[in-house]
Amino acid sequence: MTSTPVRGAGTVAGGAAPEAPPGADGAAGAGRGSRGFLARAAAVTAVLSVAGSVLGLARDQALARLFGAGSGTDAFLVAWTVPEFAATLLIEDGLAFALVPMFSLALARRARGASGDPVRALVAATLPRLALAFAAAGALVAVAAPALVRVLAPGLSDPALAVDCTRLTATCVLSFGLAGYCSAALRAHRRFLVPAAIYVAYNTGIIATMFLLGGAWGVRSAAAGVAVGGCLMVAAQVPSLVRRLRERDGEPPRPASGAADGVRPLVTALFATVLLFALCRQSQVLIERFLASGLSAGAISHLNYAQKVAQIPMTLSLMLCTVTFPVVARALADGDVVRARDRVERDVAVAAALVLLGAATVVACAPQIVQLLFQRGVFTAGDTAATAGVMRVYALGLLGQTVVGALARSYFGAGRASWYPLGAMAVGVAATAVIGAAGVAAWGVRGIAAANAAGITVTAALLLAGTGSRGVPVRVRRVLADLARPALAAGAATVAGMSAAARCDRPGPALAAGVLAVAGTYLLLGRALGVQGVAPATATVRSVSRSLLRRLRHGCFRFRRFR
Repeated sequence: MTSTPVRGAGTVAGGAAPEAPPGADGAAGAGRGSRGFLARAAAVTAVLSVAGSVLGLARDQALARLFGAGSGTDAFLVAWTVPEFAATLLIEDGLAFALVPMFSLALARRARGASGDPVRALVAATLPRLALAFAAAGALVAVAAPALVRVLAPGLSDPALAVDCTRLTATCVLSFGLAGYCSAALRAHRRFLVPAAIYVAYNTGIIATMFLLGGAWGVRSAAAGVAVGGCLMVAAQVPSLVRRLRERDGEPPRPASGAADGVRPLVTALFATVLLFALCRQSQVLIERFLASGLSAGAISHLNYAQKVAQIPMTLSLMLCTVTFPVVARALADGDVVRARDRVERDVAVAAALVLLGAATVVACAPQIVQLLFQRGVFTAGDTAATAGVMRVYALGLLGQTVVGALARSYFGAGRASWYPLGAMAVGVAATAVIGAAGVAAWGVRGIAAANAAGITVTAALLLAGTGSRGVPVRVRRVLADLARPALAAGAATVAGMSAAARCDRPGPALAAGVLAVAGTYLLLGRALGVQGVAPATATVRSVSRSLLRRLRHGCFRFRRFR
């Protein structure tokens, strides 16, 4: 899974980036022009995120095809913990939660005619220190790789291979940090195209490196691909960010008197809270890998493949929140709490509706999805059954994951340090550890997945309960009602999808039947129950279908006349 008017249309990655409508950051921001801009930006972000996710699946397919689900892949996936943590901390959650509000405040000061350029002053005050910190952290990970592997997976059968892979992936700490900085700055400037495309570049680099070096390096080639992909993420964004920073030429980037002294404590406190929150959230992966390392070979791989597929609906559902986070931050910077509250409530409702549709599809069609995606090469039918079972359990926590992702933005949107989200996440992680330790003996990897779902749901409940006094004051009862309606529709859609998929023997037709049954049931019930986003979606589908039919009929008529 993410404001101010931008001067000029601008060109990003060979295309025109969506431009903020005039006055979109003031009271008129809730108007039709702003909504249209947000819709276009969300659509662009979603399309590129889908492309990145598809390439991510292709990456996992290549990993499964080339290296299977054995001890070598387990070793790489222990090293994969480094880019997983780095992506969460530096691109998706941590750094974005801190930098987007800071850039929004700087843009607000620029709009009010502050002396100098507050945006360039912010870059000068933060980027050099952060780059140095990223480089030092990456070097520390490389040096401490043997100790990290022993802590992360003490029962691993090939720790030396995991150490080699960890040292290669350690380079992503610097590259992901710079990529996350660029992404946050561009999103605050209402430029969403390039930040949304970085995972396309990243996964392309990994896939290409695996196929080029896989024969000679084995699974180490996947770790080398992480290093290559990270560099491509930075290279894709730097030209656009440089253009944004050159938009206002004038006084040199010197902060006003006393501003430099105020920026440093704010940066330190805000970064501490958001990075610790993101680190605590990602520590669920550490618990999973630790518990799974004592199971049979391939357990970590089954967890990884299941999680990657199951989380696609969550990633797509948070695209709207990624786009609207600068809007929430700017509203809070302007003191408009009501506009921020309405935006957060709407985002939670729409994101929940989307993720529950995806969760219903995952639960109903898990075996068919895994078989079509991964069952080839050395990935066997037994691996498919194990992965599908884990994936269904993971899907039970997707709503909690989405609510946490949406509400966390409301706590950090004002650009102030908040320790409550960290406390809520710590309670959820503790629940994950306790339930996982108790369930792994009885249910194996499914017990670990159930612990993940339970822990993140606990965190979601705590974050929702604490918004009134600590974050954007959302109306809890209204949010709960908005969550209950799509949950009922998703439950019925899951039953319909499983029934339809079971009627077909081949995985392709079974998946198609299951998806159609899930989507049809969910949309019908969602419209009847008043689920947010369903009515506009069905209206859009109906309009597009009618347009296609008209064009088809017109084309057939012209073809007959031509004959």
